[in-house]
Amino acid sequence: MSGGRIASWEKCLGAILIGLPLTIAGANTQAQTLAPMPNGTPLAERVGPAKPILAWTKFCQDFPSECAVDTNEAPVISLTPQVWSTIVSVNRQVNAKIRPITDRDHWGLVDRWEFPDDGMGDCEDYQLLKRRILAERGLPRRAMRMTVVIDELGEGHAVLMLRTDRGDIILDNKTSTVLPWEETGYTYVKRESQDSTSWVSLGGRVSPTTTANR
Repeated sequence: MSGGRIASWEKCLGAILIGLPLTIAGANTQAQTLAPMPNGTPLAERVGPAKPILAWTKFCQDFPSECAVDTNEAPVISLTPQVWSTIVSVNRQVNAKIRPITDRDHWGLVDRWEFPDDGMGDCEDYQLLKRRILAERGLPRRAMRMTVVIDELGEGHAVLMLRTDRGDIILDNKTSTVLPWEETGYTYVKRESQDSTSWVSLGGRVSPTTTANR
């Protein structure tokens, strides 16, 4: 991977304030109106194995339950209006409390995956928190996969892919609109496997070794 590509991945920014109130019961109708529930799109198909992000491997050592795959869980989420409202609300509420900081400024490292419990984080930290909250709300963790993409600027980026019975949808810190994966404009590189603690390729030609894009 070139130095320029690595540098671009160091720009991934984000933060979440400590004690963020994320009460989802009776989810926000206004949030739901920001994007209609998907009608149904094809799933993003895997095309083979992929090498994990190094910082993800370290994260899994620190938080093994966050990376474990329970094959008894449902592989897709049943996307009812109530579940959709919960997903949209979590995405909005986490994104609303952002204060940008790079991993280099935060930790003195090029890339570190961590929960933003101190009020600071970058792109993957947003998504890790969203997944933790949604899993606490009863959504199957197996259906929520950390995903590496190349964004509209040609830079690396991390998003959360939710695999649903209406297609794969994307939670992103760049927007509070939850979109079908095909409508984001991103090139999909790889994501966590649903079958084991590993990663699978989604066909993108670039395979970055770090994630750190805003």
